[in-house]
Amino acid sequence: MLEIDTLLGGWERVTAGYLIEGPAPVLVETGSQSSVPVLLAALAQIGVGPEELAGVAVTHIHLDHAGGVGDVARAFPSATVYVHEKGARHLADPTKLIDSASRVYGSLLDSLYGRLDPTPPERLHVLEDGEEIVVGPGRTLVAIDSPGHAKHHVGLHDSLSGVLFAGDAVGVKLPDGGVLRPSTPPPDFDLHQALESLGKFAARRPSGIALAHYGLLSEPDALLAEADETLRQWAETAEKAFREGVDIADALSARFDPLLGDVDAAHKEKLDIMNGVHSNAAGFRRWLEGREPAP
Repeated sequence: MLEIDTLLGGWERVTAGYLIEGPAPVLVETGSQSSVPVLLAALAQIGVGPEELAGVAVTHIHLDHAGGVGDVARAFPSATVYVHEKGARHLADPTKLIDSASRVYGSLLDSLYGRLDPTPPERLHVLEDGEEIVVGPGRTLVAIDSPGHAKHHVGLHDSLSGVLFAGDAVGVKLPDGGVLRPSTPPPDFDLHQALESLGKFAARRPSGIALAHYGLLSEPDALLAEADETLRQWAETAEKAFREGVDIADALSARFDPLLGDVDAAHKEKLDIMNGVHSNAAGFRRWLEGREPAP
């Protein structure tokens, strides 16, 4: 397995892709469209030619993970694109996805992320829960349906190394950002599904967890337990604020921002863009409002 820093916004160690090596190599995550030149240069340096990449798998279709899919599919015409059933149609026709992203990100959409070119439908392969992507003899990537962060989220477990590629289902832990934080954006966040997905990951007993944001982390049992507990704490804080009519983002900031300690302003900026309290608060609010009206 080779980690590729896709350098979103020129920032190091914020967004990662992973090349799974074998006779039929598979790239996990393309990063954003703005990261495609960096990604293609890295694959060329590794020695992956245009006809040699067999597959591209995305854990979900958010633009920081899958924005480059259309460009990468064009650059590697033999590669099959693997995606969750609920995300496939948006890769074939990204119009609604881009419209939604433009409302969320505003000017950042073009300046930081880029957009998403369509992928020909015949290039797409919908992953079923438990399905295996064959990388070579004795090596497969096993798909794990893992909603919660998004309804179109799928984890991938490497049968050879034991590493589990977790997308955003475990959360965000930037090397320069200190603590693990959950990622609970609208519109699909669901607390119960997110906790169930963490349990699915733990049941597979991975040897390590590869985060898109960022890197391969050891001690997976402890990490998954921390992710579970941290998500419950954020949910508890959000729900209390919701019931009391207090701003959820303010409540989350008051409790959890101090945990960042001495992280400098530049690293906090990266964390705010990738995993900001306001985005997480909006996800909690939407989920809570789906259960019951606000007081």
